[in-house]
Amino acid sequence: MKLEYQMLIDGNLCEGRSGRRDKVINPANGQVIAQVPLADKEDVELALGAARCAFDKGEWPKISLAKRKDYLLEISKAILDNAAEFAQLETQNAGKPIKESTFMDIPSSAKTFEYFAHNLKRYLKGRKVELESCAESFLYPEPRGVVVLIVPWNYPLLIACWKMAQALAAGNTIILKPSSSTPLSALKLGAIMQKIGLPKGVVNVINAPGIEIGSYLCSNSKVDMISFTGSKEAGEQIMSFASKNIKKLIMELGGKSASIILADCDIEAAVNASLCSIFLNQGQMCTAMSRILVEKKIYEEFRKQFVEKAKRIKLGDPFNPETQMGPLISSGQREKVISYAKEGEREGAEVLCGGKIPKDPKLKNGFFFEPTVFVNIKPEMKIFQEEIFGPVACLSEFSSISQAVELANNNSFGLACSIWSQDLEKAKKLSMQINAGVIWINTYGSFYNEAPYGGFKGSGFGKELGREGFLEYTRLKHVNCDLSEGGKPLVSQWYAF
Repeated sequence: MKLEYQMLIDGNLCEGRSGRRDKVINPANGQVIAQVPLADKEDVELALGAARCAFDKGEWPKISLAKRKDYLLEISKAILDNAAEFAQLETQNAGKPIKESTFMDIPSSAKTFEYFAHNLKRYLKGRKVELESCAESFLYPEPRGVVVLIVPWNYPLLIACWKMAQALAAGNTIILKPSSSTPLSALKLGAIMQKIGLPKGVVNVINAPGIEIGSYLCSNSKVDMISFTGSKEAGEQIMSFASKNIKKLIMELGGKSASIILADCDIEAAVNASLCSIFLNQGQMCTAMSRILVEKKIYEEFRKQFVEKAKRIKLGDPFNPETQMGPLISSGQREKVISYAKEGEREGAEVLCGGKIPKDPKLKNGFFFEPTVFVNIKPEMKIFQEEIFGPVACLSEFSSISQAVELANNNSFGLACSIWSQDLEKAKKLSMQINAGVIWINTYGSFYNEAPYGGFKGSGFGKELGREGFLEYTRLKHVNCDLSEGGKPLVSQWYAF
């Protein structure tokens, strides 16, 4: 039996005006698992109007912070109450192993709402600015207005919750547009928002291919802000659409991140974590450490252990708790990864394992691809420079810290980096030379609601999470009061006659 979902517009669960519905595919077996409504421009206009009215005339921006906190905590609880269903949806729709959905994505999604519920009052508190004059100034964070949240297919629920929790905590109204490949958890979240009784129009969830409505949605004058996570190419299009009128943007546009493995590291920990950093979620992560740079002294040993363990990674049914890697999101994405693997070989890189579709007949209907390891890499190769978004690792060696820095920074992206060394001071000093927004030392993929996340260069701009990420969803108002004696500031006397 196929699942059916509805969109959320102006507090109502609904179909699209056109009546069109789209099929959602399980990437593990190619089967249709759901029918979902498709929005057209008329639906988008209704959602925009609802969000605009809810912000301009509704109660949400004006309700007490205590009441807003209660709503956010209720959302967090509802996610946990429906955790099993959400985990099933994420695994069925995105193909990620059930243990990742269950133990990582769903709890983290709920925790984000909880964190910003407990900290919104502190983050929204105004502050006084000390002035060297007969005046006083105050700074007040205010909500921006109508915020469009555009979410990718690799972490459909988690990234939606990152953005929604911050936007709602700040007092904005929102339109959430999930990827049309993975809309199920977002539509389920919309149904939860409606059930708990959020004011009408505060949250709207629409579903449509970005190419159909992206231009209309992102160029619309009713929108005050766009927060986008996705590919660099799609981000460039959104920036072009948004330029039609002035609005705030957060752009998280992917990466080609590097791990730097120093000779004094704990090699076992570095190998195991490096496997996770590129093969978790089938390598479909913007922070994937697809360029693994290893100091020459330990390169051969690291390579040996890494390849041996990569060969043992278990591909299979994502619902099997023993599965370590599921399918890629689609046939098209797999073809893209295959083309990069072929290009790597053509350019002279050597494949030590993987590089092809698995032969297991149990996997033939899904979009599986083997964990792949390349060596003999040259910095100019496409597999070293371009984001593949799949389970493809490039191993390279370096002889000096300066060479490692040069290799790590020799890329148009600047999202993240992992450094492995038992000398923390050396690692911290090295981190200051890396042109990336997030540096992990002796770990990978640690995200905290308390700390901001975002990249440099082609990886985009703006932050998510932490005080800094939260304040991205606000605008700062400056209120200045003159305290001149007698209430007569200099400006009042300038043209006095």
